[in-house]
Amino acid sequence: MKKIICAFFAFFAFMAMPAQAQVSLGIKGGLNISDMSFDKDVLKAENKAGFFVGPTLKFKVPLMGLGFDIAALYDQREAEIKESGIKITQKNINVPVNLRYNIGLGDLAGIYFAAGPQIGFNIGNKTFSSAIGNMALKKSNMSVNLGAGVRLFDYLEIGAVYNIACGKTGDLNFTNIGKSDVKSNSWQISAACYF
Repeated sequence: MKKIICAFFAFFAFMAMPAQAQVSLGIKGGLNISDMSFDKDVLKAENKAGFFVGPTLKFKVPLMGLGFDIAALYDQREAEIKESGIKITQKNINVPVNLRYNIGLGDLAGIYFAAGPQIGFNIGNKTFSSAIGNMALKKSNMSVNLGAGVRLFDYLEIGAVYNIACGKTGDLNFTNIGKSDVKSNSWQISAACYF
């Protein structure tokens, strides 16, 4: 149901844009630091840095600094569950759709705030195992982005986003502990260059 609501939101957002909207194509990439959590207190994950990269579109709507952005990002996140030695590499194609509010600081710079839904599709391994347990990642996941950044020279943006998982990312099953739901949130630092 969440995926359907997100799809309707994205469709109507693009249909409602005026014909005068300015569109910029670019490439975005950056670093993410995963924060994997479990519903069992006895489990701990050592979170590691990952990366993301892909094309992005930015739409400026002539309405008091409002706009949208959408991207298709290859995203790789890693973590290790200390109690089991399971090393997880999550590979996704993430599609964020963000509403943006831009504040211009002259022709050379500005700041922006962004928020919106993101859907991710798992394109890597879905199961990871060790002698004492295994983990299964979901085929897709929903999350929400909250972020801000700076614009320089109208073609370069540097930003920071906190990506919050809306549901579980996967299931962990240990023989001695039992089942545990897994959630994966992430801090992301990005740079985007628009043409």
